[in-house]
Amino acid sequence: MVFLVDVERFEQLVAEALDSMPPALGEMMENIAVVVRDRHPSEDLLGLYEGIPLTERQDYGAMVMPDQVTVYRLPICEVCDDEHELRHEVTVTVVHEVAHHFGIDDKTLHQLGWG
Repeated sequence: MVFLVDVERFEQLVAEALDSMPPALGEMMENIAVVVRDRHPSEDLLGLYEGIPLTERQDYGAMVMPDQVTVYRLPICEVCDDEHELRHEVTVTVVHEVAHHFGIDDKTLHQLGWG
């Protein structure tokens, strides 16, 4: 079963996931955009972080394009049966991808239960 929601509702769930993060963590996020897309063009992904993690930035500079977290609506909807599962999966995906912004790798995320 697939629990399909429209883009507007999905974006709202992503915003709620971001808002649920501790304020101190949100204040540390630097030069990052979070976007929603229907599906990755070539891979079966729930989310994707693209950028330079904060732990690896040196002379980052002011004219650098922002890092980007993309949350993929359709694959997440396809693994959920209801709104509760969808909300949970969106939150896990957002936290997982934002964690990459902070330099946390997949292995550590899995050990922490966010993989």
